[in-house]
Amino acid sequence: MTSALPSFELLPGAEESPVILHVPHSAREIPPEVRAGIVLGDSALERELDHIVDAHTARLAEEAAGASEVTPWRFVNRLSRLVVDPERFPDEREEMLAVGMGAVYTRTTHREALRPDDFDPAPLVSRYFEPYALAMTDAVTQRLAATGRAVIIDVHSYPTASLPYELHGEGPRPPVCLGTDSFHTPPELLAAAREAFAPCGETGLDSPFSGTYVPLEFYGSEPRVGALMIEIRRDTYMAEPGGPVHPGLARLTDALAALVDVASR
Repeated sequence: MTSALPSFELLPGAEESPVILHVPHSAREIPPEVRAGIVLGDSALERELDHIVDAHTARLAEEAAGASEVTPWRFVNRLSRLVVDPERFPDEREEMLAVGMGAVYTRTTHREALRPDDFDPAPLVSRYFEPYALAMTDAVTQRLAATGRAVIIDVHSYPTASLPYELHGEGPRPPVCLGTDSFHTPPELLAAAREAFAPCGETGLDSPFSGTYVPLEFYGSEPRVGALMIEIRRDTYMAEPGGPVHPGLARLTDALAALVDVASR
């Protein structure tokens, strides 16, 4: 049995836009055949999704795209990161393997069992991770061909209080955390983000989460691909965990749209 659910979606923007808003962790959907390999009961799974999902970030990206002067492209994961996490390294380079959260998670946010100890991740990597990576690579290739550059803005959120799975949860937890890469995050993009998100409160750098997503084909080798991760503390726009948005979302929408506008120029 295979799922009829779409794994991901590339939503077109303006042909002249180099910007891709990447939303990898906003969904809760898990195909039935994948659900069968998860050991949590239904209520425990719903609680785990409340903690692990970057709730409403797809809405944030959509509304920011609509408010931008030049409409960015959007690449949105339509399945939960409990299916696969498309932003992990698929091999031993991934530091989150230490807590059972590589490309396929085997442990929960509270370091409890999510899948059996003998679970084989290979079929999920083949079915979901690899097509996602290929499609994102193609999306970046298209922006490079059309505009000569690509700017990936990774849209995430994180809980106000650290969770047991976090490897670096003891650091600052500002309203907005900007995750950077030494090769792919140019100073002007970082400066634009700091200015755009200044009305949302303090912006921190690489704490509690660091780095940003670039398809492996371009990672560390293609300087025309810029990237920045936006990590938004959840209490600034929603009720935690897993609750509805509140008016703070509008301020973040304006900020993200402002960043898109600068990055598009």
